[in-house]
Amino acid sequence: MADENRKSIMLVDDNLANLQVGKTALFAMYRVLTVPSAEKMFTMLERYSPELILLDVDMPDMNGFEAIRILKERAATRDIPVIFLTAKNDSESELKGLSLGAVDYISKPFSPPLLRKRIELHLQLKDFNNNLQQMVAAKTKTVVKLQNKILKAVAELVECRDDTTGEHIERTQHYLGIIMRAMPDQRLYAGETSNWDIGLLQQSSLLHDVGKIFISDNILRKPGPLTPEEFNEIKKHADFGVSIIERIEEDDEENAFLSYAKIFAGHHHEKWNGAGYPNGLSGEDIPLLGRIMAIADVYDALTSERPYKKAFTHEQAVSIMIEESGTHFDPALIRLFEQVADQFNCSRNKL
Repeated sequence: MADENRKSIMLVDDNLANLQVGKTALFAMYRVLTVPSAEKMFTMLERYSPELILLDVDMPDMNGFEAIRILKERAATRDIPVIFLTAKNDSESELKGLSLGAVDYISKPFSPPLLRKRIELHLQLKDFNNNLQQMVAAKTKTVVKLQNKILKAVAELVECRDDTTGEHIERTQHYLGIIMRAMPDQRLYAGETSNWDIGLLQQSSLLHDVGKIFISDNILRKPGPLTPEEFNEIKKHADFGVSIIERIEEDDEENAFLSYAKIFAGHHHEKWNGAGYPNGLSGEDIPLLGRIMAIADVYDALTSERPYKKAFTHEQAVSIMIEESGTHFDPALIRLFEQVADQFNCSRNKL
């Protein structure tokens, strides 16, 4: 077997005789990297990534228990299987080693055939686990792709019922991404945004107008301004959207995607001064996602043509929105919007 095709085993022991015995037992099947201390093991791991580590427990300076703690803390090494080799023969030491993350515990002096068989089994288990993870990842990718297609279909269904919105849902999705990606650089609302999955948030925003499904075509398709009564009806789409998502949520309460979608649907028409709908929330009582969505939503409405108005230019829309800082919009978010507004314009022209 060519050496480069062999799986590599790192054998760590401060006793040179043990290193030689171990290498002799394994060299016919594996590429064996012998290391005389835990400190030198970490140096070697900067250049090599072995399939498995055989780690002595009793070593000076840093023992095996201390070494495995560090191995499991580091992303680059935490998934490498570790088998302890030790002269200790008590159950307490064995339990400690396994609790720290070792996959096996072999007493010295060891039987070479037994050592080879234990290594073989653990490497097979590792391969199986890797294959399983790949299968799960592929399946997850398929499910996410299907989910995205369904979302897109629902969004298009809403748009087909509302002639005036055009590609509104897709554009607002892009605008959201521009703002969200700019927020960390300004450390804006850092505590709330540190764990955000922007891709997931953008996908969930596709449902922000889903409640329009329950609004009459006579209102959605009206070729002119709405009466006060009609406007009160269309305002209900925010609550309708929340209701639709909550029905889905009953079967999957832990779904972050649906939680985000519900915030977008229910709060993108609230205003900073409390004059918005459906709940008349004000200031930071409005969820942050709703405040961001309001900017994306209004920008697109201003720069889009309606039966009752011409489209405003990008410059006009930005000016109007800056004037609404502190009344319609979160002032901190509007300051950020000013900085990235050109990206909105570029994104709109590409869609």
